[in-house]
Amino acid sequence: MKDTRASISLFSGAMGLDLGLLQAGVDIKLGQDFNAACVHTMEQNGHKAILGDIRAIEPEQLLSAAGLTFGEPFLICGGPPCQPFSTAGKRLGINDPRGSLFREYVRMIDAIRPRFFVMENVKGLMSSPLKDVNGNNTTGKVIDVILDEFAKLHYKTVFGVLDAVNYGVPQFRERFVMIGSRDNEDIFLPLPTHFQTHQNAANRWVTLGNTIRDLENMPGECAEFSESRLKYLKMVPEGGNWKSLPPEVLKDAMGGAYASGGGKVGFYRRLSYSQPSPTVVTSPIQKATMMCHPTKDRPLSVAEYARIQQFPDNWTLTGTTIDKYRQTGNAVPVGLAKAIGDAIVSVAEGTSTIQVKRVRGTAIHEKIQDAIQIGGICNAKNRTT
Repeated sequence: MKDTRASISLFSGAMGLDLGLLQAGVDIKLGQDFNAACVHTMEQNGHKAILGDIRAIEPEQLLSAAGLTFGEPFLICGGPPCQPFSTAGKRLGINDPRGSLFREYVRMIDAIRPRFFVMENVKGLMSSPLKDVNGNNTTGKVIDVILDEFAKLHYKTVFGVLDAVNYGVPQFRERFVMIGSRDNEDIFLPLPTHFQTHQNAANRWVTLGNTIRDLENMPGECAEFSESRLKYLKMVPEGGNWKSLPPEVLKDAMGGAYASGGGKVGFYRRLSYSQPSPTVVTSPIQKATMMCHPTKDRPLSVAEYARIQQFPDNWTLTGTTIDKYRQTGNAVPVGLAKAIGDAIVSVAEGTSTIQVKRVRGTAIHEKIQDAIQIGGICNAKNRTT
């Protein structure tokens, strides 16, 4: 009998999502990416992968390479690139997600018919309006179109925004997550396991210091700040940013951003060992998203990036230094991915819920449940088709 949790990963990148699912007991038989450095990373770590544009790949190719047949995969996972939805950019949106790589993801789900699917993306997808070809808002939102596409495939879906810090990840990182069930099973988004305040240390948020402090004197491969930026970063204390600079240098340090609006929290940002990391980005040296080490006058290294994203220390990243930062910066944190996988596996095994005749102290339990939802899941919704 073949492995009933045999699965396929699309848009795999450096395999952050895949590694977490593997830890949860999901067997990723095959990965796919159009970026040669990502595919080389997968292969160097002993995982099978297909290099190529998803638009030029047929479902039969994926199934054959994975040793599976139609309807057999336990799960298909992936995050089709949707940069226009990002809140970090101008959020230009797109005319219709069916015209993007999301369409290819739907095509594979439709053809292969896995028992479950996982789709992750930037949180801006939740609120992004549909736009016409001129960039003007139209009626409806992108999420409505996405839900309609999966409804046509008769998949039950649940979706929302999860913050990785609430799942043991040493990083604030909000991601849109959607789980789908072909067989109308009682799927749910994973409930938080870690909190800002908790009586047990093991259940509190994980700090940057607990994660990378041992690497500070042996960082390994690392980018460099320009001398002009380093000049001002040396004036910023641990946990500070541009607001910590002396008033007399602010205008010169900030340049054109000095008079602009917005919080500008990433300008001359030096991280704090005593807090979780901000969201790691694809480069730690960009002016608006600097990620300076808490105590050293350098950006976070590739190894420190990988630690924050919870890749194993023996995980091999390939390509240039830029490639390695991009691969880790774009990844789903392993801990968040494992929580997603744990939720799906518990549904598949029928162990996710304790069946009782009644819950004593109903009002108290409802308050606890509300607190959990506020702490870890924003705008969680379920749709049954």
